[in-house]
Amino acid sequence: MMLLVLGVALPGCADMSDNMSSAFADPAKYDLYECKQLETERKNLANRSAELQGLMAKAETGVAGSVVAELAYRNDYIAVRGQAKLAEEAWRRNKCHDSPPEKTGTPDKPGAPSANARPTPPSRSGGAVY
Repeated sequence: MMLLVLGVALPGCADMSDNMSSAFADPAKYDLYECKQLETERKNLANRSAELQGLMAKAETGVAGSVVAELAYRNDYIAVRGQAKLAEEAWRRNKCHDSPPEKTGTPDKPGAPSANARPTPPSRSGGAVY
């Protein structure tokens, strides 16, 4: 009976939590961050949010999964969403732009060594130590 009550009550709390995501985050946390720091933080928060969504989806597949997902992961998810929202606001306020993707330094010709490549020492067979 208790699980039934929790199953009915918790989804209502989930709807409320979408509006309260900023209540779990410090509004001044990102005020002094530079664009480079904000870029890293935004990526980390997006990864954490996706991870928590995956964990919640996985938990919901089990018996009483909705209850488990709400109890185990919802508060963390709400906090991460609040932080992500504040980081995004600081990103826009600072007029930051995404960094261009790093070049991988791939050689022009396949099989040609790159300028930064170290020569590979010759392999030795056997277990002798020199």
